[in-house]
Amino acid sequence: MSRSAAQIRREFVDFFREKLHTHIPSSPVVPYDDPTLLFTNAGMNQFKPIFLGQLPAGHAFSGLKRAANSQKCIRAGGKHNDLDDVGHDTYHHTFFEMLGNWSFGDYFKRESIEWAWELLTKRWGIDASRLHATYFGGLKRADGTWELEPDHEARELWKQITGMPDSHVHPGNMKDNFWEMGDTGPCGPCSEIHIDLTPDKSGGNLVNAGDARVMEIWNLVFIQFNRRPDGKLDPLPARHVDTGMGFERVTAVIQGKRSNYDTDVFTPIFEAIQQVSGAAGYGGRLATAGRKEGATQGSEREALMRDVAYRVIADHIRTLTFALTDGATPDKEGRGYVLRRILRRAVRYGWQYLNLHEPFLFKLVPTVVSHFGEAFPELKAAQPRVVELIREEEQAFGRTLDRGIALFNEAVDNAAHAGHREISGADAFKLHDTYGFPIDLTQIMASERGLQVDVGEYERLMEEARDKARAGGKKGAGGLAALPGDLLAPFGPTDDSPKFAGETLTGAKVRAIALLDASGGVVIRSDKSTPITPGTAAALVLDKTCFYAEQGGQVGDHGVIGDGSLRFDVEETRRYGDVVVHVGTLVMGEIRVGDSLALKVDSRRVQTKSNHTGTHLLNWALREVLGEGVQQKGSLVDPDKLRFDFSHNKPLSDEELEKIEVATIKQIIASQAVYTKEVALADGMKFNGIRAVFGEKYPDRVRVVSVGAPIDDMLKNPADARWRQNSIEFCGGTHVANTSDIGGFAITVEEGVAKGVRRIVAITGDSAQMMREIGKSFVQQAEELLTKSRDAGPPSDLAESVSTLLGGLQSADVPLREHSQTMVAITALQEIVKQQRKVAAAGSAEVVKAEVERLLPTAEKVGGVTVLVAELPDAPIDQLKHGADIAKQKSGSAALFFGSRSADKVTLLAAMSDDLVKRGVKAGDLVKAIAPLVGGGGGGAPTMAQAGGKDPAKLPEALAAAREWLLGKLR
Repeated sequence: MSRSAAQIRREFVDFFREKLHTHIPSSPVVPYDDPTLLFTNAGMNQFKPIFLGQLPAGHAFSGLKRAANSQKCIRAGGKHNDLDDVGHDTYHHTFFEMLGNWSFGDYFKRESIEWAWELLTKRWGIDASRLHATYFGGLKRADGTWELEPDHEARELWKQITGMPDSHVHPGNMKDNFWEMGDTGPCGPCSEIHIDLTPDKSGGNLVNAGDARVMEIWNLVFIQFNRRPDGKLDPLPARHVDTGMGFERVTAVIQGKRSNYDTDVFTPIFEAIQQVSGAAGYGGRLATAGRKEGATQGSEREALMRDVAYRVIADHIRTLTFALTDGATPDKEGRGYVLRRILRRAVRYGWQYLNLHEPFLFKLVPTVVSHFGEAFPELKAAQPRVVELIREEEQAFGRTLDRGIALFNEAVDNAAHAGHREISGADAFKLHDTYGFPIDLTQIMASERGLQVDVGEYERLMEEARDKARAGGKKGAGGLAALPGDLLAPFGPTDDSPKFAGETLTGAKVRAIALLDASGGVVIRSDKSTPITPGTAAALVLDKTCFYAEQGGQVGDHGVIGDGSLRFDVEETRRYGDVVVHVGTLVMGEIRVGDSLALKVDSRRVQTKSNHTGTHLLNWALREVLGEGVQQKGSLVDPDKLRFDFSHNKPLSDEELEKIEVATIKQIIASQAVYTKEVALADGMKFNGIRAVFGEKYPDRVRVVSVGAPIDDMLKNPADARWRQNSIEFCGGTHVANTSDIGGFAITVEEGVAKGVRRIVAITGDSAQMMREIGKSFVQQAEELLTKSRDAGPPSDLAESVSTLLGGLQSADVPLREHSQTMVAITALQEIVKQQRKVAAAGSAEVVKAEVERLLPTAEKVGGVTVLVAELPDAPIDQLKHGADIAKQKSGSAALFFGSRSADKVTLLAAMSDDLVKRGVKAGDLVKAIAPLVGGGGGGAPTMAQAGGKDPAKLPEALAAAREWLLGKLR
């Protein structure tokens, strides 16, 4: 019976359910609880707390003994990276499913082997004579004795249970058959199951040889040791089983296919690609041994590269759909950059080999969702978001792709003319910097042409660009530019531990060890003979400091060095490696190397500390309200505000913002102690609920800042579920001692700063309290004005009052909550103003009409022409035009000039009948002549023209001048 991929997945889970395993749904491919991973890359990732003995009390996995599932995995970066192989062989993928079963202190080797054999050979009918097993063959010392004994138990079980001959049971080395989670921790031997796909079943010697004809399909890991920091192994009190079987590989085996891409895991996606592209169908071609893609020519190469493109696009659209569904976003760094590279790689293959020159990947998402949505229902809910993100990314890259490919072709020609087989690093850098081509994409394109890339030169240019970016805008006091860190290294490290204890250090404790000034470039003085003198823009290197150097989003401290007759104003504090540099200006006195100095950080530190602790509370509140998918993308902490960037794909609602603000304020009101302690990184990573910035490189010892949870207690019981209720982060910044010291907290800005990245700006302390009171006053004014307008009718100056209120609101740093409440009332008031103006306009139309009809009988007659020059009541220009039309209809031949005025402006209108225009009397000419008299200007058609002015008092003068102008033209 032919089995579909979906059936195989279901049958695996059902088989282990029969064996009393609990089905645990796949965890997301974005491992929010583990910042050490780019992506979930193995089925065991979500069970690590069980293996490490760190499972919090009350966790959903508490008491779990047996589990099975199909885990979504991505291997496209970091240690496990299959990206470069995708498309070029039959079995590598960036996204794949890992079928797995686990035992947590329950069954062990016998049951694992027995059930694996039963499923493969009896349920799925795989030919037992094609299966081979491996076991750990042991590790010997130099003297020939065993450092680790061979796993003879597993070897004998394979033979007893399966009847395998000795020739099918193979020993393996540490690399292939001993699994370790890390340098320390749970580990143990493993047994792999391989299938021999050679025609005559002669591939036993190809086991673990990297040959696709004999490949691993299932790995059974027996976790039975704990590796100590000294490298020694201790037996675990409870032994575990962790297995993993490649879903795509076993599907190919069961369906009798020689390639994973020939199974129904991929064929629906291939059909969708063909429908979108109109290209010839997928043919399954691969580069032959000894004849790489770059050496293939003509129609053969065209067909080959078309099939490579099919495989790459099908693989990559799966990766993108699953990763974006689970909350990832294409970005310029970290896992987001990996996804951007994957997307651009797929787009380039479609562009060059399938003639797809418009966005197309997003059109494939529905096929992926339809095909995998039953097993992973989260795909269906996320489909609109995924489609939009991919479409936007494709459009952005498509704008430069054509020009980038043209530049690449030029680079190939340049290499050929120079007789080289290498793309220059300069061309590769330009492709990255200008056209968005990641270096690995350029390398792939070069390989397809039989070329390499000068990666060394590329990296050198990239480092130069990074140096320029780091130096950009880094000018300090007196123009002291970015300093040469390598020249400063001999003067470090600076002891800056006192910064956490206070804001002052006495002169007896601090000594100047190097002076720098900007006279003719940076000059470093490390001897006692030459002082710096008043007025010098300089920098000081001290043996110790209480000043905080700009780092981790917190700005550097300002303050004063010296006392009495000596004063050096510190305007910036920077860090260069381990050296802290105090940049500023010497105001009075002299400073020599070796002088003892007094230090005092200024009062801005106090508010900076409040804002930094407030940032930690905000980070905690965001995850509480929006979920674990929120990841920090950047921050800025200074004395005036805190700014926090985070991953989120849409604007926050008023309700969400209020929940976030209230949650933060509750932490402040709770008067929680803020604890700081330096711990080993390995210990810190164990804390339940630790917030570590993804992609950040942490040292072996880190400083932990915990709000409300004593760090010493956390070290005793790091897995305790209580710690998740607290803000716990790795941080080297300055903080308050208690959350009550923060005072107030108010969010003032919520905005988007990049695709998938939002920003919140907030203020704390007295500033927050003051702005909140100001915000409340705006709310009160707006609501009182609204109530008055509804109850007693809108006042005549309502429009002016609303305009004044809105202007004040926009110019004030009012918290968003009060801003939103005020805007609700202002919006309602604006509607009332709109209705008020409609009523006024209707009324003014009748007034203007009546006034024109009253004035017409008194108008002058000049040769049969009615000449009417008059001031009309203040009215919109449309009403004045309507009055002119009435006058022309009633008079036949007419020359008209109307003016109206309010307290601060003048409106002028001239109108001529057609017969006067033919005589050369034009409305536009009249307006241009008269408008300057009222401080304005205007113009228009010969039959009707208008103007505005700023001097209402001059209207009578303008009317008299208009009358004289008309009489002069008509007489």
